[in-house]
Amino acid sequence: MRMPKLDMISHSIKFPEGVSATIDGHNVTVAKDGKSLTREFRHHRVEVRDSADGLEVFVNLPRRKEKALAGTWAAHLNNMVRGIDTGFEYKLKAVYSHFPMTIKVQGNEMTITNLFGEKVPRVAALPWSPAEVEVKVANKTDVTVIGADREKVGQTAANIERACRIKKRDRRIFQDGIYVVSKGNE
Repeated sequence: MRMPKLDMISHSIKFPEGVSATIDGHNVTVAKDGKSLTREFRHHRVEVRDSADGLEVFVNLPRRKEKALAGTWAAHLNNMVRGIDTGFEYKLKAVYSHFPMTIKVQGNEMTITNLFGEKVPRVAALPWSPAEVEVKVANKTDVTVIGADREKVGQTAANIERACRIKKRDRRIFQDGIYVVSKGNE
């Protein structure tokens, strides 16, 4: 049985107070209070356009992939709007049973010393500037990652978590490491 053809798809993205967007060719910029996020949306059939109360992702006579792409673009735009409005915040917690680890943020890397009593410190890459993604360490075990771009915040948290991965040990017993505890503003 064939699926019925849709004549068009339109996802509307509403803006909270103070958020604005500009469309420059294929690039969409969402801004508020001097902060802005820009992303490229390029496709020959799917388009992002201005609407009365925000933006609209529009496809005329969509095929299955174009329908999926329109939904993905709408999700990206919603994340951009929410990131600029309230931001994204990931909380991580350092867990250790015997060897107390120390965490330091210096420039664009986080150093984890004394994980499992290892002599060589482990390093997690923080690829973005503190203006884009801010990493804070509070009372030695709580790490907070804050930023407006959801993908950059998530990737930074993943880099920190991955730097502490333990190999060749039973993970049910050796549970030391830094783990994501909560993803605020989800």
